[in-house]
Amino acid sequence: MNEISNGMLASALDSAVDGVRWRKSERSNPSGNCVELAGLPGGGVAVRNSRHPAGPVLVYSRGEMAAFILSAKNGDFDDLAL
Repeated sequence: MNEISNGMLASALDSAVDGVRWRKSERSNPSGNCVELAGLPGGGVAVRNSRHPAGPVLVYSRGEMAAFILSAKNGDFDDLAL
């Protein structure tokens, strides 16, 4: 398996990891301005822009993603959406 790294192309990730399944929130808007996530072997999470599905991905560990989700639930980033 090829090494998974931040900034690699999603198409390269799809080749490196067998069975990558990208998904987006059911709350995504119909204009296509969404992020998509994919679980990785070992518990990591890859993130890509749905408008550029073959473009670069950001890769986070399970702990990093858990910290982000907790912070979002706590409202730490609400000011960015206003």
